[in-house]
Amino acid sequence: MATSLRCFRHLPSLLCRSSFAVARALPPAPAGCGHGVHLTLLARQLATKKAKGKGQSQTRVNISAALVEDIINLEETNEEMQAVVEALKEDFSRNISVRTSAGALDHIIVVTKDGKFPLNQLGQISQKSPQLILVNMTSFPESTAAATKAIRDCGMNLNPEVDGTVIRVPIPKVTREHRENLAKLAKQSTNKSKDALRKVRSKSINQVKKFKNKVSEDTIWLLEKQIQQMTDSAAAEMDKLLAAKTKELLG
Repeated sequence: MATSLRCFRHLPSLLCRSSFAVARALPPAPAGCGHGVHLTLLARQLATKKAKGKGQSQTRVNISAALVEDIINLEETNEEMQAVVEALKEDFSRNISVRTSAGALDHIIVVTKDGKFPLNQLGQISQKSPQLILVNMTSFPESTAAATKAIRDCGMNLNPEVDGTVIRVPIPKVTREHRENLAKLAKQSTNKSKDALRKVRSKSINQVKKFKNKVSEDTIWLLEKQIQQMTDSAAAEMDKLLAAKTKELLG
């Protein structure tokens, strides 16, 4: 029995206290079932068993980051995922709005022969009137054509007009079609953010799997579940942001 317990030495430190309470309430190991095997089964039941009652969620794994810091930095993983969520918030605020402002054009990326630059680094952007934005390209006149193309292709339904080194950008009327196009852009942006989120998840899972020959199978399994929980939480936050933005755009 002592040998079996040593094989699962990671489990007590990884499972939260509430899990131990549930474990004490579970039945003893079946006859013929080794104590170590029973511990494995209990751990997996605790991590996956659904709470009774309609609308209640699954029991969550809660691993102390300090206990697994030699395997993976969970806090860093969470920060990377939250950074993706924050980038989506910023994109919604800056680029997907019914009212187009001068600031919405600042970070449109312009592809030039010298590289890629935000529009506000190449031209002076100003709001001439509620219906017109001007982009003065006097400092970089050779990039006027590239800037015009970038504005036209940015997805904000803009049709810029060139007047020498000045780009005139009429602000489109807020039509139902325009609102629907913005809602589609919001959905596309959310999908791209979820792709970025999955990349963070895959990188973290791969990091954990590097230790599969150094720590117990259940340590790896619990860590993977913790990372998946973090991913699901961030994705759910993105869905809420999309729902709110869609309601704002379409009513």
